[in-house]
Amino acid sequence: MSPTIQSNTIFLTPEEDARLRKNFKDRLQKCRELSGQRRVPSDPQSLRSQVIYADLMSDMQPGPKAQNGGAGSIVAYAVGTPYPPCTVLLQDLKPMGMHELRMDTHHRGRVLTVSRWGATPVVKLKICSWTVVQEVGEGGEGGGEVDRLEVGLFKDVHGVDILESGEVFKVLEPWFTVGEQGEPTIRIDHRSDLVCIDCTPSTADKIGQFKNTRIEVTKIAREYKEVGNAALKQRNLPLAYLKYTRGLEILGAAKEDIAYDLFRNRAHVNLLLDRLDGGKSDALAALTGLPDQKHRELDGKAYLRAGIAAYQSGDFQEAKHLFEEQQRLLPGEKEATTKIRKTEQRLKEQENGCYDFKKLKASLLLPSSSRHGTRVDAASFTRNVEIKSSPGKGRGLFTTRGLEVGEVIMAEKSFCIVWANEEEALTSMTYDFRDDKIRVFPAGLCKSVVRRLIDNPSQVSKFLDLYSDYRGTESKGQSKRDGDWGKAIDVFQVHDVVARNAFGPDPRSASAGLWILASYINHSCLPNSEKEYVGDLMLLRATRSIAAGEEILHAYDLSSDYDVRVEALMRTWGFSCDCKVCVADKADSEEVRSKRRELESEADALIENRESSRRAVMKARRLMREIEGTFDEERYRGLPRMAVTRVQKWVSEAVKR
Repeated sequence: MSPTIQSNTIFLTPEEDARLRKNFKDRLQKCRELSGQRRVPSDPQSLRSQVIYADLMSDMQPGPKAQNGGAGSIVAYAVGTPYPPCTVLLQDLKPMGMHELRMDTHHRGRVLTVSRWGATPVVKLKICSWTVVQEVGEGGEGGGEVDRLEVGLFKDVHGVDILESGEVFKVLEPWFTVGEQGEPTIRIDHRSDLVCIDCTPSTADKIGQFKNTRIEVTKIAREYKEVGNAALKQRNLPLAYLKYTRGLEILGAAKEDIAYDLFRNRAHVNLLLDRLDGGKSDALAALTGLPDQKHRELDGKAYLRAGIAAYQSGDFQEAKHLFEEQQRLLPGEKEATTKIRKTEQRLKEQENGCYDFKKLKASLLLPSSSRHGTRVDAASFTRNVEIKSSPGKGRGLFTTRGLEVGEVIMAEKSFCIVWANEEEALTSMTYDFRDDKIRVFPAGLCKSVVRRLIDNPSQVSKFLDLYSDYRGTESKGQSKRDGDWGKAIDVFQVHDVVARNAFGPDPRSASAGLWILASYINHSCLPNSEKEYVGDLMLLRATRSIAAGEEILHAYDLSSDYDVRVEALMRTWGFSCDCKVCVADKADSEEVRSKRRELESEADALIENRESSRRAVMKARRLMREIEGTFDEERYRGLPRMAVTRVQKWVSEAVKR
């Protein structure tokens, strides 16, 4: 039987729960028993048969592919055994062979070179991909031993499975372990630990040996540009980026037109890939500063691309400056005028928090917004808040001035969001070895966050400064090693940050997002704020008067059932609430809580019937009185009685009708 999915809730039977736990624990125990043992060479033909059969079965699955299951299955994987990514420069790693691999061992300081073996396919599952690889000698010769290579959840590079992005790979500090299918495998969790070696020959590559003259170097760079342009035309963005990069590497620090062209073109690709850091830096590197009309037009285009990168990063002041530079070079350019006007509007929102909500909501219905889903073009407004130490809670968010009921405390654009109807959406179950708990987890959001951090290193520090159980071993999670796809990011730390800080903007769906500043707001069952959303813009409003310097609080869980609320807070956020409501609820006997629960369920059923007759109202009022009777008057004096709130609201509205 597969887990049942209703809305954004996954129901497991006791048998399914026990089976999941047993499978993960058995695999961990197997790893520990085999730890340190020498790898047993694999039979090549047996591996070939396994990968072909697995690929065939994967292709035959109806609907979305699921790990170890068919349609209707939900993916599940284990967490809680983190390890850091390789942070050593590639040239400082010592080569090794497959015969040196030991089970359940991270081979620190070593690198293994492999190539995809023969025509073996890549088996692509939701939570991992795997194929068969062959060891490659230091001289590039094949013919070595073969084994499985498995890449975990973070296996895609801009829509391309990393195992299909090339033929030859460097496995940095290899980890040999028991994989997702229970077989010995070379396992990759951190995407930066697998480096694809560009071995696909292009026209430029075939030139091979050339005279070390400027003419020959320029000729090769131009051919790389042409290959990149062809890839861009075919929307093969990773390949286009790679070819432009190779052309720039050949040119070195040369300042000539072909270099400026490559920087400008790569800036365009970076923007299409949402690599905003690289888009801005490449666009600025493409500026020639030459006075003739041709170069003024090219520099205007470069300023435009740099401005777009700054705008999409939320740096509106810099974006305005860059668009103004474009306008200075090209006074008649209407696009620059439009961009400046939009940027000035964002700066006003940033300054005073005044939004045209009617226009923002209407923009979500436009076809032009389909690429970015329900993401609004707006700035964050955060002048009213600051991060400070919160006694007993770590850090919290506090007001910088007094606020009245209904006033906007802050408005924040999402750092990253994945809506339930988007291709990136993926809800999973995770089993955590650290506390023996199974949780629902927004795996699609986590994948998107990792991609954004790798592509935009300027965002890493503020994200990894958020609370997480696993803090990683690197300062701010970054590595000194750069590659074609950015910094080395500790994906286990990212997982824990997402697990503790992500929000679901729509509780009826599997949509999930993360808002950096809002993540600092602590919980209380007696909140002074409430959230609402316009697309991915989170609005936080005051529900009562808030004094300057007071901590902002909101309810992480709104369940009126004390037992459900306590379990949810501990399971998802790892703490127990000791607010006045929880203290009062805790003092109730199990008999009282059970009676209240039954009465509330009866009231909910009445509301769901959508009947507003006089008889229904009378019954609702009776239930209200009975629910009220379960609360101790003295203990609950001045406290909200959450179990009766919904039926009270229904009666009030029914009477008006």
